[in-house]
Amino acid sequence: MEEENRSVLPQEPETLEQSQEDSGKGNFTQSCFEWMDSLGTAVIIVVLLFTVLIRVPEVIGPSMLPNLEEGDRVVVSCLERNFEQNDIVVVEGAGTELDEKIIKRVIATEGQEVNIDFDAGIVYVDGEPLDESSYIENGITTREDDMSFPQTVPEGCVFVLGDNREVSLDSRDTQVGMIDCRHIIGKVKLVLLPFDRFGAVKG
Repeated sequence: MEEENRSVLPQEPETLEQSQEDSGKGNFTQSCFEWMDSLGTAVIIVVLLFTVLIRVPEVIGPSMLPNLEEGDRVVVSCLERNFEQNDIVVVEGAGTELDEKIIKRVIATEGQEVNIDFDAGIVYVDGEPLDESSYIENGITTREDDMSFPQTVPEGCVFVLGDNREVSLDSRDTQVGMIDCRHIIGKVKLVLLPFDRFGAVKG
């Protein structure tokens, strides 16, 4: 009888400790897989965010002075496709004869007529002088390129100028011309970096 009682005694302490140790290893491994899964999901979300929803390109060159400086990092909304006058947009080089991306300001949209009095430096849209005093000084558009005026903006296109009119390569030049909206990445919403210039763009 004593031997039978011994045969049904609980597991030895060593056996219990080993079982608990194996269980702990299993939980740790499971936690690692869950952590890696969460990290992978977060990476995918960030990649989608910065390729589909927004971009953060760097401004290259002085063509948007005084509102955007070379080296500024700007936040671009890629979802907004209703481009309007005064919007600052980033254009893929594929939309022009240029290879690089360009950042310019929308001056006129499809169906509008653009004319420029280079002697007075005034831009006209649909026969009305454009008031640009909210972002540059009026009357500074004096540099003439090889585009003839007046011009009517074709369907699905916009006419763009840089804010620094003396140096900007923009729709005044046939290398750029009218911008097909399909080649616009999106609208510039604000300056992100450097931090001392953080804020919404003028428009």
